[in-house]
Amino acid sequence: MAHITLKEIAHSYAGESENPEDFALKKLNLTWRDGGAYALLGPSGCGKTTLLNIISGLLHPTRGQVLFDDEDITGLPTEQRNIAQIFQFPVIYDTMTVFQNLAFPLKNRGRNKKEIEPRVIELAKILGLEKDLHTKAQHLTADSKQKISLGRGLIRKSVNAILFDEPLTVIDPQLKWELRSQLKFLHKKFGFTMIYVTHDQTEALTFADEVIVMYEGKIVQAGTPEALFEKPEHTFVGYFIGSPGMNVCACELQENRIVIEGHELLLNRTYTAVKATEKVEVGIRPEHLSLAPPDTNGLPVKIIRVDDIGRHKIVRVALNDKEFNVVAPELSDMTGDRCSLQFDTGHTNIYVNDHLISGERM
Repeated sequence: MAHITLKEIAHSYAGESENPEDFALKKLNLTWRDGGAYALLGPSGCGKTTLLNIISGLLHPTRGQVLFDDEDITGLPTEQRNIAQIFQFPVIYDTMTVFQNLAFPLKNRGRNKKEIEPRVIELAKILGLEKDLHTKAQHLTADSKQKISLGRGLIRKSVNAILFDEPLTVIDPQLKWELRSQLKFLHKKFGFTMIYVTHDQTEALTFADEVIVMYEGKIVQAGTPEALFEKPEHTFVGYFIGSPGMNVCACELQENRIVIEGHELLLNRTYTAVKATEKVEVGIRPEHLSLAPPDTNGLPVKIIRVDDIGRHKIVRVALNDKEFNVVAPELSDMTGDRCSLQFDTGHTNIYVNDHLISGERM
């Protein structure tokens, strides 16, 4: 395993350029500790696979350095980096058996049968492949083939890092939870440094100790799943994480209060004045909003839709053209479609130009 440092990394597929818009990956600095479990989370095209391929050596960065344990390996080819990379689609030998596929990375490195066999059997049991060990891969389902691909990446104990590029895309949804749990178990058991690329927030938040959220080639926040949910540092993080995501609404900021569509809300913090040209928004999770009967404290809103998802209801309300999602356990106190929208001020965030600002507690 290795301590991985990305120093001033940036990448343009068109080569060196003075135009920042040419860079698919903007300048970033990042450190991953030895033995950690990390996720790169973001939408398609945000730069996460580009970053993964720079770590693996499949891409040479336009700028910056990649260091393993403080050694500059930026110029080393993939085969000299001692990493395992698992791709979106299975990379296996169809004419080999499951056993032969799993054993291949060890056999290719000169390991003997006495070392290979118990390791293959152990990993096959963890992945649920023990009954298919002597079956050729070509006769297996796509799910099982991807399990083999996962196993080939996990079979070596001495790799610097294991890189996963959306490895569960072809896996049946019912098996995804099981495989994520198995990866967590393997991480705890063997202490691999694991970096997992995905656009699925559930995969990222359940797999990783630390999640790096990427947007338009930049890292907009890195932190624990709890921190990303409770204190999104960028409006995109709030929107992208959560189901439904954070409500973000334009507002006016006046020290310890905000004004939305002419209605004032008091906050529990006071903020310094912002420039008139800056974009000011309030962000709050649907879980931190509540509904009360009309004419009580809050914003006077109209209920426009209710989605019952079993455990709770997601209520869509509107204040003129501003809409909010509210997670509500029930609506038994509501009569008609008018109500008051109440904010939990302890979980109300203020953003200037998409970035979280901190006020002083009153």
